Amino acid sequence: MNLEPDDVRLMPIQLRRELLASGYDDAGILRAVRSGHLARARRGAYVNAAPYAALDERSRHAVRARAAAKQAKTEVVISHSSAISLYPEAVPVWGLDLHHLHLTRRDGRSGRKEAGIQQHRGRLIESDVIRLGDVDVTSPVRALLEVTTIAPVEVGLVLASCLLHRKLVTMEQVVQRYAGTIDRWPQTLTTDLVLRLADGRIESVGEGRMLHLCFAQALPMPCPQYEVHDEFGNVVARLDFAWPEYGVWVEFDGRIKYQELLREGESVTDVVLREKRRQEMIEDLTGWRCIRLTWADLANPERVAAKIRAAFARSAA
Repeated sequence: MNLEPDDVRLMPIQLRRELLASGYDDAGILRAVRSGHLARARRGAYVNAAPYAALDERSRHAVRARAAAKQAKTEVVISHSSAISLYPEAVPVWGLDLHHLHLTRRDGRSGRKEAGIQQHRGRLIESDVIRLGDVDVTSPVRALLEVTTIAPVEVGLVLASCLLHRKLVTMEQVVQRYAGTIDRWPQTLTTDLVLRLADGRIESVGEGRMLHLCFAQALPMPCPQYEVHDEFGNVVARLDFAWPEYGVWVEFDGRIKYQELLREGESVTDVVLREKRRQEMIEDLTGWRCIRLTWADLANPERVAAKIRAAFARSAA
């Protein structure tokens, strides 16, 4: 795992002392900021204004984290959610707090929280640190465990399932590292739950949230990516979630999903009609009931759970 040299998150950062050494004075720095030539990534750290203005929240956080690491008066590693912000874009930052920066000290001393930075002191071993661009960050295994101590179960579950699905970590690696002192960190009750629920078959943030909804609403846990076979034994479909014993399955519909399904020359309407035919085929083969859910549905987990339980009851009847 690495970043391309032209990744926008690796844009050059100049500290105040470097600008002063190059001929600026404080008044000149202020003029450059007001004129739109420079932007203040954080106090005492500056970047080119135009490319910085075009960054999304994740990328801005990554730049700010690099600035904080450059300004640190002791050796640090970018960690927790700040490390995730520097990972490939396919690793989601959904639900992570990107307002505060997280650094872990290498000297083992107690950290502090000031100026929007939380310093941590957890003991680092060699495999805990990787190099991304020009900074050291905690590895996917370490960063995942760190995030579970500062984020809700749902957020940790989404991240863990993604890292497993993309094979950036294995459950064996995570469990082994967790048992090597991290299990004695504060707030690891959340970690225990995340490791119990995480599933590498989960392919998206929406599916991860749906899995958490089933757990939180005390529903039977579904089988992700369930394969449907035709009469000849061929796999003809994969279902996002299924409860074979109840004869119910769920498809999670998101805008991105339909964009990914678009074939050359097709419209979204064509995809919707094709998905409708697919659903009818699956229902003919299985006799099961389908529940289609959207991102908006996840905002009301009680209603979704009631809908699923009603489908269970109708199938049983």
